[in-house]
Order: sequence, then structure tokens, then C-alpha cells
Amino acid sequence: MKSTLSMGQLIAVGLMLLAMFLGAGNIIFAPMMGQLAGTNTWVAFSGFLITGVGFVLLSIIALAISGGTVEKLAGRVHPVFGLLFSIALFLTLGPMYVIPRTTSIVNEISIVPIVPNHVISSNLLLLIFSFIFILLTILLSLNPNKFVDHLGKVITPIFSILLAIFVIKSIITPMGSFAKPREPYIYNAFFKGFTEGYYTMDVLAAFIFGGVFIKSIRGLGIKGTKETSLIFIKAGVITVVGLAVLQLSLAWIGASSVESIGYADNGAKILADSAVHLFGTGGSYLLGTVIFLTGITTNVACLAAVTEYFSRIFPKISYKKWLFILAFVSLVVTNFGLNTILELASPILLLLYPIAITLIILSFTHPLFKGYQSVYVGAISGSGFIALLDALREAHIFTDSISQTFSFIPLFNTGAGWIITGAIGAVIGVIVAILKKTEERKFDIEK
Repeated sequence: MKSTLSMGQLIAVGLMLLAMFLGAGNIIFAPMMGQLAGTNTWVAFSGFLITGVGFVLLSIIALAISGGTVEKLAGRVHPVFGLLFSIALFLTLGPMYVIPRTTSIVNEISIVPIVPNHVISSNLLLLIFSFIFILLTILLSLNPNKFVDHLGKVITPIFSILLAIFVIKSIITPMGSFAKPREPYIYNAFFKGFTEGYYTMDVLAAFIFGGVFIKSIRGLGIKGTKETSLIFIKAGVITVVGLAVLQLSLAWIGASSVESIGYADNGAKILADSAVHLFGTGGSYLLGTVIFLTGITTNVACLAAVTEYFSRIFPKISYKKWLFILAFVSLVVTNFGLNTILELASPILLLLYPIAITLIILSFTHPLFKGYQSVYVGAISGSGFIALLDALREAHIFTDSISQTFSFIPLFNTGAGWIITGAIGAVIGVIVAILKKTEERKFDIEK
């Protein structure tokens, strides 16, 4: 049994984890933010960096010190909450949203531009491509212990080089200067960037990747819980540095692109048009290759992680059977179309993200409040209530009534009101624990 990894192995597992996060879906938000924020890009990006990158490392550390699984961390609130939150998280990051979204985006950017409309209908093209793409995802997900070889050593370096070529070209021959900021980045650029970081889904992804990542580390001969957790954290540092550089570069491309390509409706179009402007028609193939590789890594990571979770929670069904079940559900949802899939995204993220961030903060401050369960319950109730209201507003349910009724809460209109109510809930939880003379709870990493 080994207690550590060589530097080469550590870099490999760090790149593997980076590959899991670098999906076709999460590289389209920073360019859009850059275009709209313009001269306010770096203010907006500082907020984006907190939720889209900084909390990723914190979530990795929180997961490592809480036992490596999200249900253990969320279970500190209550076992039932831990189970329900985990299931919602894994379904969202798997067959109900991320895998269908990723597959659809890869189809839109990598396949549709090279297949003329008169050759095959868009619906049939999506069906054929999604079947092949998800089948490839299944094949690569059959053995999670091979992730380091498949993702860390091969795929990540390839698409990293291609992305680097794209970014370096945009720096050497910039497409233009930053434009004036547009709504909603004129006055609340920081908080808009803060909430925009939700859409990368990387904090939520960190929670679900924990199980499969730790299984991969143990496949390299690391067995001890403490040793595994330390490697998880070290690899996480490599990952977030890579994520920060990537998102910074993509924000730069978006912010500098307006003079050359004009404003676009989404980040995918910004990248596509920028690629053509910088490299000519060959740019479409360059970007298409990058998107395909990032898409397959995300799909493999998500499908394997979700399968690992359900096979562990419901062991009567084997890993392989869960793999095919979840892949089939992903295929069905994918073929409802990208627009339908994306309509579901914002409300779900606005609900889950604040709860996830609250759990992360609680895991780090755990010793300060002696692990009182009432603090976990109070903080999650406070942040979760406002997160639910934000989700309802985003889904256009009781929008005006909610805005008018709760506008007195600080930061509510910027989408960050849950911070205040979560803190208040935590304080109430401390008071309740003291009054009830609750015993301290400790959650040490097992040796």
C-alpha cells in the first residue's frame, strides 16, 4: 500500500480532475459575460471567479474532510436531507440535465456546421449523434479505474493544447478593445458575475466527482483515508489553477470580440464566430474538436460518478446495469432538444447552488460552532428558503409577488439574499443549541 504518489502521477490525477470539470457546457459562460460586461469584465469576473472557480477548491476540500461523499456532508443536516439532496444533485449533474446539455451542445457546435440541412433533418441528426456519443460515453465509463489513463494522460493534454492555440492567437492578434458594459453588468457587475458562476455547475460537479475520483486514486495503490484526502486536495489545487486560467482566457476572448463579430446570443456562438475570425474556416474544425473532447470528458465523468453513486446506494442493481439505465435516460432527455433542456437549468441551479455553498462554509466553520446540528439546520433552512424563492422567480412563478414581498432583504434583488438569511439561520441555530445544551459533534477523517 502506497501513502503518496509521484509528482508525475499527481499531475496526471490533477489533469484528470480538470478534464472532468472542463465540459462543453461550462466554457460558454465566461465569453458571454465578457461580451456583455465589456469594460466591467474584470469586476464581473472577480465575482465569477469566486463561485465558478474558488468554491470548487473549497468544495473539494470540504468533501475530502467530510469523508469523500456528498451524502456524508449533507447528512450533517439530517440523514433524510442528505439522501434527498444527493439524489437531486446526482440526477441534475447526470441524466436529467448535464449529460443531455453537453451532448446537445457538442452536436450544435461540432456536428451541425459540417452536415448540410438538406442532407438530414436536425431532429434525426441529433438522434443519430446522441446515440453514438452516449454509446462512446458508456464504453469509456465501464472502468472508472482507467480514468487517469483515458482522461488525465491523453484527452486533457490534447484539448488543453488546442485551447491554448485558440487563446494565444486571440492575444497576439486581438479582435478589438472592450466595449461599454451592457445590462445586467452596468451597475451590479460583481454580483451578476457571482451568480453567473453558478452556471458552470463546477461546485456541484465537485460534489458528485468525489466518489469516482477517490476510486481512481485508490486504483493507483493509495488506500488510507487520510492519504486519499490529501491527494484529492493537492490534485484540486492543480485543477482550480487550470480552471482559473481557462475562464480568464475565455472572458478575454468574449470581451475583446465585439468589434470583430458583434454581439451574440450565447457563448457558443461567440466562440464559434471568434474561431472563424481568428483562423478562417479551419477555426470551426479547431473549435469543434475542442468542444467534442471537452464534451466527452464531461459526459464520462458525470455518467461514471452518477452510476457509482446509485450502485452504492442501491447495490441490488450492478454498476453496469445502472450505467445503461442512466445512459438511456440521458439519451431520451437529450432528444427533447437543447432549448427545452436549457429552460430547466436556471431554476435548478439557483436552488441547489446556494445550498451547496452553505454546506461548504459550514464544513469549514464546523469547529467554531462545535458541529451543532441545529446550526446546520438553521443555515440550510435560511439559505434554502431564499434559494427556493429565487428559483421560483427564475421560473416566472409568482415573480412580482415574491420580489415585492421580500425586497427588504439585503442583496435579494441581486440574487445573493440567501447569504444574509443563511447567516441569520446559523445564528439562531447556535442559540438553540446553547439553550438545549447540545453536545459537540466531531467529524474527523478516519485514519
